[in-house]
Amino acid sequence: MLPPDSGDDWLGLTDATLPIGAVYDWCVRPDCGAVVLFSGTVRDHAVDGDGVERTDVQFLEYEAYDEMVVPKLAEIASQIRTRWPDVGRIAMIHRVGHVELGASSVVCSVSAPHRPLAFIAARFAIDAVKVSVPVWNREVWPDGSEWGTN
Repeated sequence: MLPPDSGDDWLGLTDATLPIGAVYDWCVRPDCGAVVLFSGTVRDHAVDGDGVERTDVQFLEYEAYDEMVVPKLAEIASQIRTRWPDVGRIAMIHRVGHVELGASSVVCSVSAPHRPLAFIAARFAIDAVKVSVPVWNREVWPDGSEWGTN
């Protein structure tokens, strides 16, 4: 996945490994003294459908309502720019498909002139992605059972 040719928003959905380093590099601008990058990684534990914490998650499978992901990400970027007009670049990219333990499933990055703004806008970005972007995951355990969440 490559950064956009123009503009200050890099939004996407991909089944490929997320380009964490490229996202960071793209967010750097000469007028911005801060880049905050959040990378959500697949962990080895989750609560199953019965409310039991399981520590043997093998991998996650992500599904998305593909046609709605980028428009929802664009809404979030617009909200960020309305709330904090000094933000520089915004990147929000989510994975779909099979994602192994330790791999990144979502990345949100924001550049801004100063660190407090970069931190608050990046926190807003990931929180908004989690509640409003139509992406769901299923944790898969060694016995083949699974549990889905969003």
